[in-house]
Amino acid sequence: MTRYKQPVSVLVLVHTPELLVLLLERASHAGYWQSVTGSQESGETLVETALRELAEETGIEAAASDLRDWQLTNRYEIFTEWRHRYAPGVLHNTEHVFSLQLPAVQPVVIAPDEHLAYCWLPWRTAAAKCFSWSNRDALLMLPERAHLSAQ
Repeated sequence: MTRYKQPVSVLVLVHTPELLVLLLERASHAGYWQSVTGSQESGETLVETALRELAEETGIEAAASDLRDWQLTNRYEIFTEWRHRYAPGVLHNTEHVFSLQLPAVQPVVIAPDEHLAYCWLPWRTAAAKCFSWSNRDALLMLPERAHLSAQ
């Protein structure tokens, strides 16, 4: 029996108070940089998905209270090359945006089957480096969102 991915995912922006942003380079596409992302698994809440993906992709363990749910969703067409991961006829994914503020830049432990490298960049530079429009747009909102959560 084939297990398909659910067309529901999370995007987790990891950043410092100075708005240095963690980006990961995809193993399947050298040069494709992104924030932490991943599909929701059966029975998981979105927060649980975000925490699991954060730990799997970076080694960062966080509590649910550490995450900020932006209450923002993006719907986008799944790239043709990745559609085989989803049930036949599924063409779109709904992504839910979260952020995690760390006190400072820290080393991370990447999942080598998923990522080649990581880097910490200023938010504008990170936004320009992302291949995904939804990731880019979320990073461009980061200064306002981070400021609001600090109040």
